[in-house]
Amino acid sequence: MQLRHLRYFVKIVDAGSISRAAATIHVAQPALSQQIAELEEKLGIELLQRSARGVRPTKAGEALYREATSILKQVENLPSIIRSSGGQIEGVVSVGMSSTLATLFASPLIEASRQALPNVTLRLSVADSQSVKMKVQANTLDMAVVFEDEHVPIFARKPLFRQRLYLVSRKPLSKTAATISFAELGKLPLILPSLENVTRMVLDRAFGDAGISPNIVTEADVWSSVLAAVRTGIGHTVLPAGNLSDLGEKGLALLLLIEPPLLLTASIISSSDFPLTLAGDAVRSLLVDLTKSHLEALRKPGVEWIG
Repeated sequence: MQLRHLRYFVKIVDAGSISRAAATIHVAQPALSQQIAELEEKLGIELLQRSARGVRPTKAGEALYREATSILKQVENLPSIIRSSGGQIEGVVSVGMSSTLATLFASPLIEASRQALPNVTLRLSVADSQSVKMKVQANTLDMAVVFEDEHVPIFARKPLFRQRLYLVSRKPLSKTAATISFAELGKLPLILPSLENVTRMVLDRAFGDAGISPNIVTEADVWSSVLAAVRTGIGHTVLPAGNLSDLGEKGLALLLLIEPPLLLTASIISSSDFPLTLAGDAVRSLLVDLTKSHLEALRKPGVEWIG
């Protein structure tokens, strides 16, 4: 087995088609198919399920994809690891951020990294927390800043801060109230993210524990879509944010604190199996310092630093 077998296999799984992978890596399709046939013969097991719509990995293929991705990443990082041992930190570091956190920290991280680590190339990926976690688990991201509800042992983590959840409405529910009870929250028409979203998981568990059936009128996976729906007046939503200065406050009322408190923890997660490179360690340290100073400057409501 050679590295090219692993590279070709990963490209095919990413593309979902041998023909698309062949066009991407500029290898003739018959030659690429032959390479995969050789790999399956060497391992003695089928790796891809083939159909008219393309290919998808078998269970064995999924296991190989995870391991191959990790191996190829280590090989890619090897030159920068060796050069960084001489004292000048360099390399490529891929960082994921959940969309809510990216509005706060993405731009400051890019600028701080450019100044403090000029020989480090930063690759930023923004998505929902669940998607970002899956990329860290698959070793396609070195680390990620995400909101968490429960600690998952497959990740190494550096907790940063806790953030309380707030109700977001188009118009004020009261002229005087600054909080809303969980029982009152359950009576409102709600616009929430899908079931895989960490905020949704916390809410669903809390509703279940309280014996409340929430009135969920619609779901949306992107926070901009959720807020756009709130602005139409069809419902309310819940966000881990004390204010919406970074997401756009126009057309929305002041946020109401939910009581009793519901909290999410913002953490930097990375693989528990593979340590970060020197460049990755430097970016993580920079991210911790940046997050703390940024939050101290913004004084965002509902934030408790625990880093």
